[in-house]
Amino acid sequence: MSDVAATPREHKAHAPRSVGCWVVTISDTKTPETDTSGAVIRELLNAAGHPVIGSAIVSDEPAEVQRVVREACKDERVQAVILTGGTGITSRDSTFEAIEALLDKRLPGFGELFRMLSYQEIGAAAMLSRAQLGIHARRIVVSLPGSPNACRLGLDKLLIPELPHLVREVSR
Repeated sequence: MSDVAATPREHKAHAPRSVGCWVVTISDTKTPETDTSGAVIRELLNAAGHPVIGSAIVSDEPAEVQRVVREACKDERVQAVILTGGTGITSRDSTFEAIEALLDKRLPGFGELFRMLSYQEIGAAAMLSRAQLGIHARRIVVSLPGSPNACRLGLDKLLIPELPHLVREVSR
């Protein structure tokens, strides 16, 4: 069957079982001991069979965020970079802009679905999230809010179910 007629189920059947990930926490105050969101992401990825190749805590400075993402994407074992934090609207929240400038392709449906699901949990405050997903250097790059609950929602409902499929598609 040609790929044009292939169903998402068929695509997933040919997707990798394991996706190497890099986790980045954007925060001016978190330490390895207090980084609960990064810990949730690493725990969920590992439980789903996706090895965490590395992780970092980076201050909310666009150039630093971009540097870490670019470095992670140079590692051939890394197929996805997942960021948490800096996606709100305060003056220090700059993850959206930093990542937006790096992306080769954008998948706006991720942010739309994330906010829809988030709305079901937290109501209208979901509109403050600037969660996003896109492609940089043929790697999946995802930005999630800094709350552990938001990270759990994004991974459980959206990212983990589709991560192998996303990697298959971007590697073609």
